[in-house]
Amino acid sequence: MSGMSGAGVRPDARRRENRDLHTVLGLQSRRGPLAVLGRTVIYLAITLIFAGPLLAIMVGAFGKVTDPTRFSLLPHGFTWSNFTVAGERGVYRYLLNSFVVVGFGLLLQVVVSVFASYALARKKFRGAAIVSLAILATMMLPEEVIAIPLSVVLSDMPALHINLIGTFAGMILPLGAWGFSIIVMTEFMREVPTDLEDAARIDGAGELRVFWSVILPICRPALGVIGVFGFTMIWDQYLLPLIVAREPSQFTLPIALRTLRADDQVGLGVLLAASLLALLPSVIAFLLFQRQFNRGVSFEGLAR
Repeated sequence: MSGMSGAGVRPDARRRENRDLHTVLGLQSRRGPLAVLGRTVIYLAITLIFAGPLLAIMVGAFGKVTDPTRFSLLPHGFTWSNFTVAGERGVYRYLLNSFVVVGFGLLLQVVVSVFASYALARKKFRGAAIVSLAILATMMLPEEVIAIPLSVVLSDMPALHINLIGTFAGMILPLGAWGFSIIVMTEFMREVPTDLEDAARIDGAGELRVFWSVILPICRPALGVIGVFGFTMIWDQYLLPLIVAREPSQFTLPIALRTLRADDQVGLGVLLAASLLALLPSVIAFLLFQRQFNRGVSFEGLAR
């Protein structure tokens, strides 16, 4: 089914999207040079609105920003000094900390989401609706509400009596269960035909074999979706590292950006260089998972 959405539906979907966009812009029935010029101007304006901030960050990161009150999209002298000063301020150490947290945190989050979704989507047990409601309720609570209870739990883990404050484990373990990933995977797994699972069981496949060889390969598009959103969510975490970290050597990049902004001796170019380093991993992660992400969204749209 994912192959159908990727091969047979994609050209028609693109043509429909173009027609819808032209209709919204009021250019559907116009085909003269003026209409072409109007489309070009509108597309350039949209591109500038969305890509302008990224272009400005890149120009400021590699250029000399003499006046912080005047921000330009045109480069003024190429230099690597901003990244050098950022390294002297420990930005690369904070970047490495962020990669450690997002690497182990995303792996744990995907594993928990996949197994929890398999139980909710493919198994019938008493209280499944209550569990789904509880998972959905966690998405409605802002981080500020659970900050104090989370710090209390991490300072004294129930039953284990372990203090995780000041450790990377304290930043990673709370990221293991995310309601959004569980809900997305659950809805995706529910669309998998039960005939495939029954055929595998008739061939003698056990529970783990059915999960690993039948269900999970079909859910690769959904894995791309939760991978992109999970990476972005963990990478942008600010409150959790702020609660757990006790030393500057444990800071992640979002906290480092806040400290750099509060430092009067750091120029705007250094801050933009650090911002570019914080932005690029999210862009690269989206580009790597783009195909699976698009397939997952297309599958959800066709299923509904």
